Amino acid sequence: MPLLSGRAESECPEKENQASNTMDRHQDSGGPRGGRGKTVSLATFGCAKNLVDSEVMLGYLRRAGYSVLPVPDRADVIILNTCGFIGLAKEEAAQALKEAAAHKRRDNSKTIIATGCYVERFGEGLRSEYPEVDVWLGVKDFDKIVQAIEGRSFRRGKETFLCSHKTPRLISTPPSWAYVKISEGCSHECAFCAIPLIKGPYRSRPLSSIVAEARELGRRGIKEINLISQDTTYFGHDKGINNGLVRLLRRLIDVPGLSWIRFLYGYPEEITDDLLEIMADKKICAYLDIPFQHADSRVLRAMRRSTDGKRGLALIEKIRKRLPDVALRTSLIVGFPSEGRKEFETLKAFVRTARFDHLGVFTYSPEDGTNSFRLGNPVSEQDKASRQEEIMWIQAGISAENNKKYLKRRIEVLIDNPFTHRQKPFSGRARFQAPEVDGVVYIQENRHTSHELRPLETVEIVAADVYDLHGKIVP
Repeated sequence: MPLLSGRAESECPEKENQASNTMDRHQDSGGPRGGRGKTVSLATFGCAKNLVDSEVMLGYLRRAGYSVLPVPDRADVIILNTCGFIGLAKEEAAQALKEAAAHKRRDNSKTIIATGCYVERFGEGLRSEYPEVDVWLGVKDFDKIVQAIEGRSFRRGKETFLCSHKTPRLISTPPSWAYVKISEGCSHECAFCAIPLIKGPYRSRPLSSIVAEARELGRRGIKEINLISQDTTYFGHDKGINNGLVRLLRRLIDVPGLSWIRFLYGYPEEITDDLLEIMADKKICAYLDIPFQHADSRVLRAMRRSTDGKRGLALIEKIRKRLPDVALRTSLIVGFPSEGRKEFETLKAFVRTARFDHLGVFTYSPEDGTNSFRLGNPVSEQDKASRQEEIMWIQAGISAENNKKYLKRRIEVLIDNPFTHRQKPFSGRARFQAPEVDGVVYIQENRHTSHELRPLETVEIVAADVYDLHGKIVP
């Protein structure tokens, strides 16, 4: 059962003397730490947005005197922050609930709490299936986690919880970078997506709150912030703000201490000229994660997406012309109900032509309540898996070729573990690599790695794999 999206606690070393009243870094617990002296283990499933929610829950728990343990066996309280986005995530959540129930049966003194998207979506049915779970929270009450554990009454939230710069948070990512959630929910109407059903319409955080959080992170030594949302390019639209993301980036550029600013998940229709212009700033990573989902016009209409492969390629050409060093990532869905062999061949041709730096492929999962659910699930799971493998095989060749261009080049690398030698080999990421989803840069040990590494190091690339790079520190 993974702690904070699978990170072992020893892999999240704290950075000394850089804690604040609202943000702290996850650290090993040597036993009860004041307060009530109870221990808690928290497992996160799904996306980076879920991880931030888990960090918030841990922040509230730490403030209340709870200690965090990396494994559930010795913990008094087991918390599961679940994902319910697609079939595979639901299966993972169900398995985690079964394991937690087994812990409860072995030791009835444990408290089991289930939270997150899976709970929000299927809570009523889950209550009868898993009677061992003590509390069900969904996505609206992450800030009520302490009251829930202690059996105190609280007013249930009316909408999905959205943190602010004042929210306590126990950061679990490596000391050099952090996520910053800028909104909740989604107002798009993609036929296949259950997110609006789970989290409601798009709600932007106040711009000033995000900037305040970024300033605190910069003060604490964080070098890279990753802005996350269901759609970062939609930021501010719900408040009637034009070019909301551009306005936010302009403010963040001036935040002291930050070296890299990356935003993730941008819709094709919202990549504007103003956005490309500000991305030329040296602090903004020339990196765009654009979920095209497919390339065939008929499939995209059925998906309720407003672009197609031809316009997608034109957008890619425009982006690369404005930002020659840009790294492009996309997400695709194979096996959608209207996808036959012809439509799939169109998608393959799109991938070959677009030559994305990074690419992920999902197999279609019919989700009850979505607009595409009525279309059924005519493509077999075997065919979906085969198509997924075909696309990834094409992309593997493209990625291997793309990586060769970095050989013998010196690039700036953000080191994931600069303050400890416990985790080897050393690794980090370049500007063209987003955390947790792309490849990494492995650092070969030499005389320059014998000392404590800095958060940002210059690395000469000496070898390239399909997805990862290998390099050595240079003076």
